[in-house]
Amino acid sequence: MDTSKSSTDGTDGAPAPVDGPAGAVDRGQPDRSGWRRWTMDTRPLRRPAYRRLWSSTIVTSVGSQLTAVAVPKQIYDITGSSAWVGYASLAGLLPLVVFALWGGAVADSMDRRKLLLVTNTGIAVTSLLFWIQAVTGLGSVLVLMVLLALQQAFFGLNAPARNASIARLVPEEELPAANALGSTVMQTGLVAGPLLAGALIPVIGLSELYLIDALALCVTVWAVVQLPSLPPLTGAAGRRAGWREVVAGFRYIALHKVLLLSFLADIIAMVFGMPRALFPQLAAETYAPYGEGLALGLLFAAIPIGAVIGGLMSGTFSRARRHGLMVIVAVLAWGAAITGFGLSDSLWVAVAFLAAAGVADMVSMVFRGAILLSAATDEMRGRMQGVFTVVVAGGPRLADVLHGTAGSLLGARTAVAGGGLLVIAATLGLAAATPALRRYTA
Repeated sequence: MDTSKSSTDGTDGAPAPVDGPAGAVDRGQPDRSGWRRWTMDTRPLRRPAYRRLWSSTIVTSVGSQLTAVAVPKQIYDITGSSAWVGYASLAGLLPLVVFALWGGAVADSMDRRKLLLVTNTGIAVTSLLFWIQAVTGLGSVLVLMVLLALQQAFFGLNAPARNASIARLVPEEELPAANALGSTVMQTGLVAGPLLAGALIPVIGLSELYLIDALALCVTVWAVVQLPSLPPLTGAAGRRAGWREVVAGFRYIALHKVLLLSFLADIIAMVFGMPRALFPQLAAETYAPYGEGLALGLLFAAIPIGAVIGGLMSGTFSRARRHGLMVIVAVLAWGAAITGFGLSDSLWVAVAFLAAAGVADMVSMVFRGAILLSAATDEMRGRMQGVFTVVVAGGPRLADVLHGTAGSLLGARTAVAGGGLLVIAATLGLAAATPALRRYTA
């Protein structure tokens, strides 16, 4: 394609607004009467550039989960130790944190389309290397951990640029709908990917999962090639993306209270209220009469399933203008659902509460993402998305440590219910002490 057309939608060459999305031409409001008010708002899919990016996510959200299942399975097969599986997870965390923060600064200083091309290609090559080491029977945990660290480094560079680009591809009023579309696809991948991996391993073997992921990533590279050029809007092109720029991003968060509060709301929800570390214990103890395997599978699948349901019904909330209040309400609902889950001795009631938590998590994701894209200027969006990536990745890992320790000391159900109540108390305190978030309107 002609990359010189830096402000077009890649179809008809019509220029976009200077500070607006590429190709975000107003094509009228869709009919949202009757039952359509309840269903997903698909207006962003009318924007060709966004549609290409979103369509590629459908494929890669499943493919990435194949690798996410294959890596720990291969490590366990080699070592016979769950501890090594945990060590591998930590091996990927540091590169993710470092490169997500730096990647945000890079995304603010260069054409985001070029950065997406480089990083998606890097992730695809890494998946290919995973396949080579598996098919050759190398059997080295060290090699697997190095490849995992490399993959997470590329992902850390990729995610800020990808998320920050959305605000250039759709108009501001469609940002919640765009976030709902993207989040729904990702959550669907969290459900379908592991199920598909479990079905494919006995048929085609573990190594081919890596190859399927690599081929799926080729679809993403092709979609990025079709995007318009996305250079900085404020003359930051060519600026050196060093740690001074990263620090400037944190300073920007401190000076813009609504951004800081949106991060704090997510940290509260995830650190106090994400009980996944206790799912094995609950499956083995509380829900053992239902079958430990069935219980464990349902517990892990319930939150993503709820998030998918929330995404499909996002027409009920994606047009709300009070984004800050929606985040607060969603986090409170998450805390209430997790509390109910902790108090449930019936597996099916517990799954229902976790699914409700997934719906609340989807609402929170949609509006936190919209706040980050609308409240930050384009020259800072990459860095804000870098911090967002770190918070999203790091919060649940901290929760694993907190809930695992509390579950051992207090019992699993007490730890879960107590965490949910802490989410409610901390969120109410945050909302009362700092009105900026609850008053924020797009």
